[in-house]
Amino acid sequence: MRRDQVELAGGTVIAYGHYGRPFLVFPSEQGRAWDWESNGMIDAIRPLLDDGRVKLYCVDSFDGASWSNRSIPMEDRARHHGTYEAWVLDHVLPMIHADCADSSWGGPQEVATMGCSLGAFHSVLFALRRADLFPLALGLSGNYDASSWHGWGERGDATYFANPVDFVPNLNGSHLDWLRSRLSILLVVGQGQWEDTTGSLPSTRHMADLLRAKGLRCELDVWGHDVPHDWPSWRSQIAHHLPRFV
Repeated sequence: MRRDQVELAGGTVIAYGHYGRPFLVFPSEQGRAWDWESNGMIDAIRPLLDDGRVKLYCVDSFDGASWSNRSIPMEDRARHHGTYEAWVLDHVLPMIHADCADSSWGGPQEVATMGCSLGAFHSVLFALRRADLFPLALGLSGNYDASSWHGWGERGDATYFANPVDFVPNLNGSHLDWLRSRLSILLVVGQGQWEDTTGSLPSTRHMADLLRAKGLRCELDVWGHDVPHDWPSWRSQIAHHLPRFV
């Protein structure tokens, strides 16, 4: 399996695989680009990588300066998230497009997203905001309400447009019609330890309800009470679901 590490202005990207459907992979909270490899996620889907069915682009997080920074109010956290979004769109995505163009991957340069825990939030948020670039999102054990993360201070436009549970209920008109034709989201969560205390279980169910109420394509897969909010669960879940998307 091919592994290439690239240092971009603002962070690290590690590409796994020779060619295949491209996925932008977000780490869990405050994670680094190598977290999926370090926690066995790459090995869990190695056959897909070896067979050229998928190529992963794992990125650094920016959570320490944004969503995980409890010293600043929620609106400032959302503004700092905007810096991360700009890095992904202006630096990471062009690199992925260039790499796909240079590989033997013959498909369109549409990039899917996926992530676990806070990475799931990023995966779904990026797809909802930029479905023109990311028409498919896979979220494992996500909490999709940023305001529940020890938020304080007044909330304005920055928080609203970076918080799916805020803006999804108000989607309407031609943009909503376009999203219905364009976007697909898979939400996966367990019912075991930490899925409730992190808010992932109720939030995942609520997010699925919001998406379905708007007629957006959303599949919800709830695993059992023996499935905790942890890497072994996510290894099993990604190995189960990813093959049908590639």
